[in-house]
Amino acid sequence: MKKPSLKSLSIVEFLKQEPRREARIAAAPAAPMPPMESYVANRLCAALHPARQFVKVTEVIERGENVRSYRLVADPARGTESLAYFSAGQYLSVSLKVGNATLTRPYSISSSPKEALQGWYELTVKRAPHGLASNYILDNWAVGTEVEVSAPEGQFTYEPLRDAPTVVGIAGGSGITPFVSFAKAVADGDEDFNLELLYGCTHEKDILFRKELDEIAAKCPRVHVTYVLSADNAEDCEEGHLSAERIRAHAPEGEYSVFICGSQGLYRYLDTQLPLLGLRRKFIRRELFGEYRNPSADEGYVAPKEDTCRVTVLLRGETYTLTAPVEDTLLVSIEKQGIPAPAKCRSGECGWCRARLVSGEVYIPASVDGRKLADHDYGYIHPCCTFPLGDVVLEISAK
Repeated sequence: MKKPSLKSLSIVEFLKQEPRREARIAAAPAAPMPPMESYVANRLCAALHPARQFVKVTEVIERGENVRSYRLVADPARGTESLAYFSAGQYLSVSLKVGNATLTRPYSISSSPKEALQGWYELTVKRAPHGLASNYILDNWAVGTEVEVSAPEGQFTYEPLRDAPTVVGIAGGSGITPFVSFAKAVADGDEDFNLELLYGCTHEKDILFRKELDEIAAKCPRVHVTYVLSADNAEDCEEGHLSAERIRAHAPEGEYSVFICGSQGLYRYLDTQLPLLGLRRKFIRRELFGEYRNPSADEGYVAPKEDTCRVTVLLRGETYTLTAPVEDTLLVSIEKQGIPAPAKCRSGECGWCRARLVSGEVYIPASVDGRKLADHDYGYIHPCCTFPLGDVVLEISAK
């Protein structure tokens, strides 16, 4: 008798399927399931997206005043046999224990994907005024230091179905790091686009990776680098700012993408310049710039009357109560108390720190509010870019 097709299956025939299925299961041999790691898909997933990676520092490279690059390799003694592959433009989230504070900080990978296959990542760190994490790294990391990092993360990557064949890169200061990875990947043939890089610094001495970038540009016709200085007049450098006029002068005719990485100040300036280019929205890509600072500079922000507030955190069945400055994000205040809150991008995008606002009023800058609409409607926030306006209660999902 011919079995009915799924399209013609009647209700009676459908109801007969369950006992048939149970009979087949009962007749099957009682062999144990193969281990999960025996499946190719699971092995590939574990290699590309590990929950964490244990690495150690094998080389420290001086890049300039208060700027160093750290070469990281896998640490088999702690369980990491090889490094996860990545796409140029991604970052690693570094886990740190600084005094009583438990921190995570994202740093763009300045090495190339090819170099990851050769066994190493490179992270470049610049000392920031009052920068708890950057100061700790520069003062403490040395050859042999053991480090825990995430898998490669981030969406600041080239996608040929979305992005134009030419990328005009806009880098400011230490925001050059992902573009070094882009330039290397283009030269290696791992990325297929033309990179027209505009690198803005205040002084000539502030330029990072100049030797490496010049060597790549000399060998690879698809990479071109222009240095733009705002306070110096130097040979082989342009003077001024990364304005719409300058971008237009270096951009090709027709459509092109603009990739941006730099400080909040650079992003605010480009907010006034990019609309003048008339580009479609999908062609403007911004790297995350880390923690949002100084909300009092935002139009529409009304500072609370008190300088501090009480924050109650519900996490993993525990209740924590702390006094938090209103000028700090909720995540920063939580970390300073040593509370192990989840975090990755620290810029409002990834949602790893997502929490439910049980009660209280908060301020979230619109430019970094990366929440889904449902989260917005149902009272969920990203503590990494949320400032308290008074006493608040948060419930953080354990990761």
